[in-house]
Amino acid sequence: MKHITKLLLAGSTALFASAAAAQQTHIRVAMQLEPPHLDPTSAAAQAIDAVVYSNIFEGLTRFMSDGSVVPGLAESWEISEDGLTYTFHLRDGVTFHDGTTMDAEDVKFSLDRARAEDSANAQKALFTSIAEVTVIDPLTVELTLSAPNGSLLFNLAWGDAVIVAPESIEDIATNPIGTGAFMFSNWVQGDRIDIARNPDYWGTPANLETATFRFISDPTAAFASVMAEDVDVFTGFPAPENLPQFEADPRFQVLVGNTEGETILAMNNQRAPFDNVLVRQAVAHAIDRQAVIDGAMYGLGTPIGTHFAPHHPDYVDLTGISQYDPERSRELLAEAGFADGFDTTLKLPPPSYARRGGEIIAAQLRAVGINAEIENQEWAQWLESTFRGYDFGLTIVSHTEPMDIGIYANPEYYFQYDNAELQELMATLDVTSDPAARSEMLAEAQTIIAEDYVNGYLFELAFPTVARAGIEGLWLNQPTSAIDLTGVTWP
Repeated sequence: MKHITKLLLAGSTALFASAAAAQQTHIRVAMQLEPPHLDPTSAAAQAIDAVVYSNIFEGLTRFMSDGSVVPGLAESWEISEDGLTYTFHLRDGVTFHDGTTMDAEDVKFSLDRARAEDSANAQKALFTSIAEVTVIDPLTVELTLSAPNGSLLFNLAWGDAVIVAPESIEDIATNPIGTGAFMFSNWVQGDRIDIARNPDYWGTPANLETATFRFISDPTAAFASVMAEDVDVFTGFPAPENLPQFEADPRFQVLVGNTEGETILAMNNQRAPFDNVLVRQAVAHAIDRQAVIDGAMYGLGTPIGTHFAPHHPDYVDLTGISQYDPERSRELLAEAGFADGFDTTLKLPPPSYARRGGEIIAAQLRAVGINAEIENQEWAQWLESTFRGYDFGLTIVSHTEPMDIGIYANPEYYFQYDNAELQELMATLDVTSDPAARSEMLAEAQTIIAEDYVNGYLFELAFPTVARAGIEGLWLNQPTSAIDLTGVTWP
């Protein structure tokens, strides 16, 4: 009997050890782009949010994977009858990763910093309706608005609105200290970022103990790294032509979701000849968007005719306004005084949709007489010279921020579109809460920018993820740029 008991105990121990070994507590996640830094409140690079959103930093509200907005660091709130006062009640017992308490003073600091006159926040417009932030007590903060804003709770869920502490702000770009389920550990620039589970997290602890984000920009190297199982997950996989091979391999799972990424051929509306609507219209008609989708994305992507996500209920299909018509494009160029065409620049950031799509678009433009000289840029260069410096004629980029048509009301945004009618419309939209009225205004805004040919509207970016079989909890869709690991399990 003793021998049998020992055998049973030995067997149980072996099974337990085997189960423990099978439980993965570390995950290696690859992405194509490396963040320029790790402060989501002072740059437009989506790669920053991809790493830090929810994992390291949190806001008063947050996006879930289905796009819904739920409580974050604010557990509840009240809105005054006139819509001008929002009173947020903060969660008790929340600490930053350095052990300091997160309270109403930190909320005031974060929002005042974001909306300050000298703010470097890339989405400063999100906060323009906030007239004053008042600390009521350590767990209560009041936002007074200059006018009602039906999008405020949505706006506060953006990565640009996360709560930071004044004590850690000086080093936030390289040593981010937030309140999230993971803590920043290490950054080997050009290679990886490491994060570790926050043992003092206020909410449900992460299942993973550690995670590593690796940066692999080359599509061929991306394919090799996944096939060799050097990485466990590759989000935004840059070589869609390889997806069928992964789908046929039982070692992997392929997830293809949608994004908020309106991929556009942006035109510098304040630089000749793109300050002429006839030229912008000619460019739009020169583009065969389906050829771009098929050639650059191997069919992954939904054609768009305006700056709005097709899966949104208020989307209006305006692709017919800028349908592919090279003959019409040549006529418009002649009418604009460019019968012999013209030369311009096409600045391309690193993503494969831009680099691959840029080659196709340059050829299409060349066919109507527009010589677009391609310049490949790294993200830091693109952000500095193209996005902030306005030094471009054309560029290709995917705008992954949610519901961001409001950027067209900002004449200082990088494509520099200045339309008083649209600005007034968007200001009215901000103070409108009636759903039917908002839908009408959103349809009107989409139509204005489509008919003014502000940019060349290409496609809504799909989001393919290749992961090892058995990994669960990854986001399928991208309502905001995020590789949220807080609910990921790997049994």
